[in-house]
Amino acid sequence: MPSCARLIRSVCLCLCLALALLPALAGPTASAQTGDKPAIAIGADLASQGGTTRLTLTLSRAVEARGFVMERPDRAVIDLPEVNFQLESGTGSRRDGLVQSFRYGLFAPGRSRIVIDLANPATVGRIETTTGAKDGAVLLTIPLQRADREAFRRAAAAADPAPAQARPAAPEPADQRPLIMVDAGHGGTDPGAIAVGGVFEKDIVFGFAQALVEKLEAGGRYRVRMTRDRDVFVPLAERVHLAREAKADLFVSIHADSISAAPQVRGATIYTNSEKATDLESAKLAERENRADAAAGLDAAEAPPDIADILQELTLRETRGFSSGFARTLMGQLSPVMEMSTKPHREARFVVLRSPDVPSVLVELGYLSSKRDLEMLQSPEWRAGVTGSMAKAIDLFFTNRASLGRPTMTRRSAAVAPVLP
Repeated sequence: MPSCARLIRSVCLCLCLALALLPALAGPTASAQTGDKPAIAIGADLASQGGTTRLTLTLSRAVEARGFVMERPDRAVIDLPEVNFQLESGTGSRRDGLVQSFRYGLFAPGRSRIVIDLANPATVGRIETTTGAKDGAVLLTIPLQRADREAFRRAAAAADPAPAQARPAAPEPADQRPLIMVDAGHGGTDPGAIAVGGVFEKDIVFGFAQALVEKLEAGGRYRVRMTRDRDVFVPLAERVHLAREAKADLFVSIHADSISAAPQVRGATIYTNSEKATDLESAKLAERENRADAAAGLDAAEAPPDIADILQELTLRETRGFSSGFARTLMGQLSPVMEMSTKPHREARFVVLRSPDVPSVLVELGYLSSKRDLEMLQSPEWRAGVTGSMAKAIDLFFTNRASLGRPTMTRRSAAVAPVLP
């Protein structure tokens, strides 16, 4: 049976490769018609010998790759042009030699990334590309070579992080409708929580965020934007920056937690920002979420510096008041249509909620570790009801705020102290 399974897998890989190579085989005319599509990754293998572990990708065509390493935690990062990863489920959980596990996905528009969790310090050797003599497949081999801690530290210090992501243009000033920024958590190389069966948090929350955006746009009362509009990684600080740069009037971050040790725990929780967490559970969740950048091969996100100017401090207090007010309104609308946790409104120090002038909430829709919650999170009917209630809460929030205006940094404040990044 094992040999039969290997044979079936080989046939499937060959078929995928043949389909991927069809445009090239069709000649110049077909290539001009289809355009330059991303390379397709149809296989990934690990092999170790001595102090070297090699990760080899089977690709439909050659691509250029660059690698570097990072500390705390120890990782090797491989940057590539956009690649369509069509790998078997569970591929990244393999462990061999210097590789503890690896993740892959779209990192930014036109760019993909592989993040390798290292079992021991290692450096990235010369990345090689070879073409198979028979089937024409391209093999991209990434060698990882064992290194002592000092050599690894020097290599990490010399790493050149990827350039900042492109940012959308500012909104048209003529449109005075409130702007809602909807933030689908995680994405790209950062899958977030993973349910039994391989369901990713990033996919669950992205589908929900899209449904919420459609609901809000259908009403015509708001301008709506997303921090990511596809399966791509966006750093935490960049999500805050996007909301502030667009002068958003409300920031709603969508997540779905997981507690594998307590599958009986379920229900939604709404979080607002605070330096002191409501409880230990909230503090631990914020700590996990704040490590999202590290999971995607960036330095862990850091909170903006403390505010020294008294006027900026007043603005921050006003913003937190609006955030808490919206959280209570949202809780009132969600309670009749979905299960809420034992403490439905909590506070913690989330980096993604630390905008000083944009009211912000983070909504944990439920727990992927709960079978019942997972079923509801995947139900279109449930999603339609919940997004409808969230839209009603947003309507109430802006109706009550109509005479209050948006929190803004005052001109005096901007003159004596820089606006937080």
